[in-house]
Amino acid sequence: MALIRRHSLLLIILGSLVISTAMGLRHGFGLFMEPLSSELGWGRGVFAFALALQNLVWGLSQPFTGALADRFGAARIIVVGGLLYALGLLFMSLSTSALGMTVSAGLLIGLGLSGTTFSVILGAVGRAVAPEKRSMAMGIVSAAGSFGQFAMLPGTLGLLEWLGWAAALMAMAAIATIIIPLGAMLRDKPSAKTTADLSLKEALNEAAGQKGFWLLCLGFFVCGFQVVFIAVHLPGYLFDNGLAVQVGTTVLALVGLFNIVGTYTAGWMGGIWSKPKLLTWLYLIRGVVITAFVYLPLSPMSAYVFGIAMGLLWLSSVPLTNGIVASVFGVRHLSMLGGIVFLFHQLGSFMGVWLGGYLYDLTGHYNTVWQIAIVLSVVAAALHWFINEKPLERSVLTEITP
Repeated sequence: MALIRRHSLLLIILGSLVISTAMGLRHGFGLFMEPLSSELGWGRGVFAFALALQNLVWGLSQPFTGALADRFGAARIIVVGGLLYALGLLFMSLSTSALGMTVSAGLLIGLGLSGTTFSVILGAVGRAVAPEKRSMAMGIVSAAGSFGQFAMLPGTLGLLEWLGWAAALMAMAAIATIIIPLGAMLRDKPSAKTTADLSLKEALNEAAGQKGFWLLCLGFFVCGFQVVFIAVHLPGYLFDNGLAVQVGTTVLALVGLFNIVGTYTAGWMGGIWSKPKLLTWLYLIRGVVITAFVYLPLSPMSAYVFGIAMGLLWLSSVPLTNGIVASVFGVRHLSMLGGIVFLFHQLGSFMGVWLGGYLYDLTGHYNTVWQIAIVLSVVAAALHWFINEKPLERSVLTEITP
């Protein structure tokens, strides 16, 4: 850390606080599915669709918020994102119709997350930190998001039990406003533009022509499918199998706690070993963990072990994936290109959370979705094996700047 400049360190701290708050609040949404759906007389598909749309809007808007952050800096984007996030939570607390839930939890919070999470903040960190420290710095910020998940989840459950779902969401809206002043203080500096730099259109065309870029996108689709399906539907799955609600909360908290270790370690390892090969092993191990959880006898202890194992693998893909984008294409358009990759993550998230709710309402169980998640682990492992993280050699007089 001594080699990281004071400005970079401050940016990492502020970015970590923003992402910790944003991801911590989001991580508890799955706790609202059962009480909200029961009180309002909905099937789980209504709430699942709203959260699926949230992930889709988050992903679709991410390349645009990333491009704006690349050009104007992350501060303005985070401030607007924090405002939309808080408004979304407030309107979510007042929603009593499927349309209201879709607009608030889906559209507004989706846009808010786009401006306050990984692509925007990791892009700013990638520009501020020296190349040899970049993977580790991204691991630190990603780990902060994990800490938020761990620290805020018990508080979310406490608010839910104490106040009920509507007032709990109002309290969460108040917490989300903290993002606004934090974002205003996060003064990152966009990379200085030179005549040798690629334009936005040229950068897009360059990425589109690289097979490895599309393999990375498809692999990240799998990550989104798995983690958001688990985050939203796991409490309901455990409850359906006779385990107490507190067990589901504890499992998600363990995911957040051990994800701190997993993401930091992944960032550190990515600075030493091949990031694509690390991702291959990550997905293979994730498939083994899911298989064991689904097919071995279920108990509170097995659920806790699953939470610990998945936590170590949960967001470990984020610093590695963004690190590959930075290594191959440079940092000039990092937030935008990272946003495109993240779009595929969110398309996977949409499919995971929506398909989970749809098939549950159709069949009364989650077995098919678990099986799909296992198969996708093998697919993602194979995709990452063929990715090359070597910086591109450009024909024009340009150089990838750190």
